[in-house]
Amino acid sequence: MADSVFPKDFLWGASTSAYQVEGAALEGGKKASQQDVINAKNFEERGFATAEVTSDHYHHMHEDVELMAEMGLKAYRFSIAWSRVIPDGTGEPNPEGVKFYHDLIDDLIAHGIEPIVTLYHYDLPWALVERYDGWISRQVVDDFAAYARFVISEYGDKVKYWTTINEQSIIVQYWTQKCFIADKYLSQNQLRYQINHHMNLAHAIACNLVHELVPGGMVGSVIGYSPVYPLTSKPEDVMAAQNAHDLRNAYYLDIYFKGHYTKSAQLYLERHGLAPKIEPGDMELIASGSSDFLGINYYASECAKWCPDDGSKEIRWSGVNWSGKKGDISGFETHPGFYEMCKNPNLDTTDWDWAIDPIGMEYLLRDIYTRYGKPLMILENGLGAFDELTSDGHVHDQYRIDYLRDHIAAVSRAIDYGVPVIAYSPWSCVDLLSTSNGVKKRYGFIYVDRTDDDPRECARIRKDSFWWYKDVIASNGADL
Repeated sequence: MADSVFPKDFLWGASTSAYQVEGAALEGGKKASQQDVINAKNFEERGFATAEVTSDHYHHMHEDVELMAEMGLKAYRFSIAWSRVIPDGTGEPNPEGVKFYHDLIDDLIAHGIEPIVTLYHYDLPWALVERYDGWISRQVVDDFAAYARFVISEYGDKVKYWTTINEQSIIVQYWTQKCFIADKYLSQNQLRYQINHHMNLAHAIACNLVHELVPGGMVGSVIGYSPVYPLTSKPEDVMAAQNAHDLRNAYYLDIYFKGHYTKSAQLYLERHGLAPKIEPGDMELIASGSSDFLGINYYASECAKWCPDDGSKEIRWSGVNWSGKKGDISGFETHPGFYEMCKNPNLDTTDWDWAIDPIGMEYLLRDIYTRYGKPLMILENGLGAFDELTSDGHVHDQYRIDYLRDHIAAVSRAIDYGVPVIAYSPWSCVDLLSTSNGVKKRYGFIYVDRTDDDPRECARIRKDSFWWYKDVIASNGADL
């Protein structure tokens, strides 16, 4: 066992989100979120599980915390469901929902587990979609501000680490999976970036609220981040990778840490009618919301090649693999005259066509820290797979252990080169509802015994990776 480079107070954790794990979608005073509606449609069209039960964490919460403690977790990253604490999006809070998160936070703290709270993870109250189309309207910024003020005030004496909005970059790429978008808006792609702009305003407000209301509190956003490599060493491909980085990565990080949109990306959006409408005072508000750290969700790197603007191709957005069969991805994002994403021929992929690239973890940590100089938290990283429960009640997921081992080793190399990493909190603590692939695509250390069409009892079963990660934590990352 080598000496560990991980700090003694390193936060070894695991992550979930409210709508993907809690279930009890309409229980305890909660009302519907947009994800309840989106996932009901996914069930009808593709047979993926709804959000009604998911992993039933709402009823298994204390059991789940006991399992976290048994695994040795030092932190648990989770989100608060806006529609559970303020069911109509605005108005009176729901006492039962408020109490649920108090109970969860208290139980975590009693077991020595640091709560890392995300304010928003895709699940906007459905009432706000019905009222004004959700994030498309600027009204959501004011309503989010009131929600954030309530939540931060309510739990701020117990929670030090706060994250604001999960994966704005992914919301832009996959907006109909992460937001309910009415049919009348589907062709209006400028709204992708308008939604993002409204989220940037909300993020800044939340940062300011944490600094106002939580003494010693730390706050940041969580970006879904993929380093972008050029397909070849041809200068055109290298330039395409730079363009893709500017639009897919820097466009979000520059806002968080520099208070402005990346110039090259903004000019591209303006020239193609995609840029957000910015009102007087917006950029001043955004610049005021300073982040203390950055949360990173990393699963895969990306690859880009040059795409000439010769009329042969149109703008296309990121494709999806719905089946879990390699090669079934529906296409790659294309911006003629800027870049086209493509498969990296040097990397293997998961069954869902996500490139497996542990070195990408080291690369992005070093690159982001060099650019922005802020501490980093890894708040999602994991392998989605078709796990098999054996007849004797085991799940042998060596493939997940291999994936996580290689990525943790990459984190350690980045730390060894001076990058301040606060936490490693992979996805996910328990099996849960995948945003686009139901429950058959599993990520957890803990198996949840259910199928897409039958929730059963949601019994918890420790996978092989549970015991492996327990040893990793006990050795502070020295024993991989």
